[in-house]
Amino acid sequence: MSALALALIATVLYALASHQLAGHAEGLRPAPRRWLLLALPAVGLHAAVHGWAWQQMGSADLHFFAALSLVGLGMAALTTALGPAQRIEALGIIVFPLAAAVLLAYAFLGGSLPRAGLDWRLQLHALMALMAYATLAVATLLALMLWFQDHALRQRHLGTWMRLLPPLTQMETLLFRSLAAGFVLLSLTLLTGVLFVDDLFAQDLGHKTVLSILSWAVLAVLLFGRWRWGWRGPRAAKLTLFAMVLLLLAFFGSKFVYELVLHRP
Repeated sequence: MSALALALIATVLYALASHQLAGHAEGLRPAPRRWLLLALPAVGLHAAVHGWAWQQMGSADLHFFAALSLVGLGMAALTTALGPAQRIEALGIIVFPLAAAVLLAYAFLGGSLPRAGLDWRLQLHALMALMAYATLAVATLLALMLWFQDHALRQRHLGTWMRLLPPLTQMETLLFRSLAAGFVLLSLTLLTGVLFVDDLFAQDLGHKTVLSILSWAVLAVLLFGRWRWGWRGPRAAKLTLFAMVLLLLAFFGSKFVYELVLHRP
């Protein structure tokens, strides 16, 4: 079976899983675990598409659309793993269609981009970065959900979606655990960059390095503020969004310009 066929099957499964979760959201019934029977093979097939491409290339494929797809895969895997245990199945309504969209973009557009071979050290550095981005992207969605949940409770607008989310304190705990995990992964990304990249502040990498360090600093301030002063709610959400925007500009902004605009690997 071709990689395109695997991608199309995974897309359908993602769509069905999201549709089932959305249907249960409208009916206000606890989502049965049947959506897992759709999400799990979707995640597995999504991973298989990248495994097939890596086997064909003989190394990791990490160009723009491949990186986007890998972040989507990480987000889908985290949602599938954490959803049932943490009562955040509603996250899949957003994450699964997003994962399907970036997978299709990779399947149909990825072959047209220039590629550069990377040794195992740079592959490790890049994959560590993508794991950090996926974790922090999930944290960003949780921050937005927490922000809206807090606003709705203050305004006493207890809509349908509100009843699908766990209590506010549990959402906050999950958010900051996700942020802490993402912060550790981002720290390891910067560390492997120092160890494995010849010059992090070279002309092609300087802006990426500076933006990544700024994002790391924002997350460090947020986590310290949470520990020292109990920061929460809109402040936590805004700082999380700011850190994520910096990361997007650092990695995907650079890759977009170099690979899609300048056609350089």
